[in-house]
Amino acid sequence: MLFIKKCRPVNLSPPEVFDDTVDILIEGGKIIKIGKNLSEEHDKAETIDAQGKIVTPGLVCSHNHFYSALARGIIASIKPATDFVSILRNLWWRLDRALDEQSLYHSGLIGALEAVKAGTTAVIDHNASPSFIRGSLKTLKRSFKDVGLRGILCYEVSCRNGEEEAEEGVQENISFTKERDNLVEASIGAHAPFTLTERILEMLTGAVKDTGRGIHIHVAEDSYDPSYSHHNYGKDPLERLEDFGLLNEKAIIAHGVHLTEKDIKLLNDSGGFLVHNVRSNMNNGVGYGGNLHELKNVAIGTDGIGSNMLEEMKFAFFKGNDQGAGLSPGNILDFLHNGNRILSEYFGEKFGRIGKDYKADLVIWDYDAPTPLVGDNLAGHFIFGMSSRDVETVIIDGAVVYKDRNFLFDTGPIYREASVAAEALWKRMDRIH
Repeated sequence: MLFIKKCRPVNLSPPEVFDDTVDILIEGGKIIKIGKNLSEEHDKAETIDAQGKIVTPGLVCSHNHFYSALARGIIASIKPATDFVSILRNLWWRLDRALDEQSLYHSGLIGALEAVKAGTTAVIDHNASPSFIRGSLKTLKRSFKDVGLRGILCYEVSCRNGEEEAEEGVQENISFTKERDNLVEASIGAHAPFTLTERILEMLTGAVKDTGRGIHIHVAEDSYDPSYSHHNYGKDPLERLEDFGLLNEKAIIAHGVHLTEKDIKLLNDSGGFLVHNVRSNMNNGVGYGGNLHELKNVAIGTDGIGSNMLEEMKFAFFKGNDQGAGLSPGNILDFLHNGNRILSEYFGEKFGRIGKDYKADLVIWDYDAPTPLVGDNLAGHFIFGMSSRDVETVIIDGAVVYKDRNFLFDTGPIYREASVAAEALWKRMDRIH
C-alpha cells in the first residue's frame, strides 16, 4: 500500500487541475481512494509527502526503438546517406545486425532508465536484432522489469534479410505473447509494408488473430513506402494491410507522413492509432504529416530518439506551427494523453487519469507555476513551462521506482557496462557491410 499526502492532481484529457490538495491511496497497482486526511485511516502505508506538488498520470512513449540506445555518438564507418532507404541500409540495418543479447539488454536498461527520469512510465517498443531474434523480447522484458518500467514489446518482422528470418520474427512475436504480465504486454511487430512479402503478411495476420494482439508497424514514413506499394501492388500501404485484416483498434501505425485520404479513412474506420514521431521525421528528412487533424486517434512517439515526451510534444507543437498545421497546444496534449488509451486497449485496465480504479502510473512534479495553473491553460504550461527537469518522483503500477530524483539502486555500474557494450557493438557493426 502506498499513500501520497497533500498532492494536487492534474489530469491531461480532458484537462483538469484540482483546486486544492488531496491525499491518494494506492493498493494492488491501482488508485483506491482520493480525499482529504486519509492518513488517519491508513497510517501504516508507505508515505510520500508531496508538499502540495502536482501529480499527473504517467506519460507514454507510443513508439520507440530501445535497441538504438547505444547508437548515441556512434563512432563507426558509415557511408553517407542520400535518402531515407540509404539511411536504413548504411546505419540502422547494420547496427541492428550487430546486436547480441548483452548489447540489447544494456540498450534496454539505458532506454528504461532515461524514460523514467523524464516522467515516462510506459514505452511501446519495437525491437530489431536479426542476429538475436529468439529470446530477444524476453531479454528486453528483463531490462524493463529491472528498472520497473511498463511496456508493450514486439519484434520487427522484415523480409529484408530473407523470408526465413522473417518467419523466425513472427514466431518470436507469438512466443512472447505467452510472457505477458501486469507490467509488460505484447504486440505483433513488423517493419514496414515495403519489406514484407504477401506470404509473411499472411503469417502476421494469423499471429494477430491467434493472439488477440495488434500490429505495430511503420507505414508511409517516407514516400518510398507508398511508391513501392503502388508499383508492386497497385494500392496504398494501409489498403494493403487492410486487405490482410491487420487494421483494428489495437493497430499501432508509426509515422504515416505520406498517408493518402483513403489510408486515413481506413485507419479511422478501424479505430487504430497513428503515432506521430516529429523529431525522427525531421532528422531523417522524410517530410511532415500535415494530415494529423484528419485522424481520430493520434499518439506521440520518438522512434528511438529517447523517451522525453515533454520535449517531443514541444517539437510536435512548434513544427506544426511552422507547417501551418493548425494544431493547438490542447490538441498536442490530447495526442500525448492518447498513449494511455493504447495501454488500456492492451492491458484491459483503466489508464491515464487520477481517479478511483485507475492504474497507479503517476508522476510527481516539482514545478512552480509562475502564473495560474488551471485546466484551460494546462497545455500551455506543458509546452512553454514544464520540463523533464521538474520530474521528482515516479510511480509505476503502484510501486515507487524513482524518488526525489534518484533511483532506488546505483545506476553508475549500469552506465559503465553500457559504455563497454556500446564500444563492442560499434566494432561488430564495422565488420558488417
